[in-house]
Amino acid sequence: MYAEERQQAIADLVARERRVSVSGAAHAFGVTTETVRRDLALLERHGLIHRVHGGAVAAGSLTTVEPAVAERDLAATAQKDRIAHAALDLLPVTGGSILLDAGTTTQRLAASLPTDRSLTVVTNAAGVATTLSAVSNPAEVHLLGGRVRAASLACVGPQTLAALADVRVDVAFLGTNGLTLEHGFTTPDQDEAAVKAAMVTAGRRVVVLTDSSKFGRETLVRFARLAQIDAVVTDDGVDPTDVRALEALDIDVVVA
Repeated sequence: MYAEERQQAIADLVARERRVSVSGAAHAFGVTTETVRRDLALLERHGLIHRVHGGAVAAGSLTTVEPAVAERDLAATAQKDRIAHAALDLLPVTGGSILLDAGTTTQRLAASLPTDRSLTVVTNAAGVATTLSAVSNPAEVHLLGGRVRAASLACVGPQTLAALADVRVDVAFLGTNGLTLEHGFTTPDQDEAAVKAAMVTAGRRVVVLTDSSKFGRETLVRFARLAQIDAVVTDDGVDPTDVRALEALDIDVVVA
């Protein structure tokens, strides 16, 4: 089967079943999951499907789809572990302050923070704060208040934004639901986008941690343009063309 025939077959499958998984398509068409992800990226650029965690949904399913935290935590686990480990090299060398966004990859970073330096950690995620409290770590933790979103377990709303308005950290580590070269970094929820945008402003250096499945995907609300981000840490499934495009914009790309 030629690539164009496979891509049409995948598009037909999504139109018929309303969704497809990467692993299911790879098995059905006898190709690797990386090939399927490239096919889905191409189909999404043509407006035929929307990519979601682990697969794709029909184009009519607007990208407000947001899996629960427990479901996201089971997706791309090996990649997220590598991303979190690689992000350690971007921490302040002699201590300092960092901001950790809510998310499954940032939580892995929290669990991996080194014990050889004193860090001040600001976060809007109770899970991150709990993780840091449960490990032998000299970090001083500041938990931002606000309304807790059930979908992400992130604190959002006016209280969170008011607290962030006075925060300035050495490095802000954020997650994202989508990343495109045309539109920047996006998330499905307006309140969460507002908090992420405030985090971008709060960081002297801003680093986005994202597995490669988020590339080429747009969700409902943009929280940062490409020019606002200093570095992206991702996995080796990323398209080299995307890496070169980001680097051409003076964004450091770390491939874990």
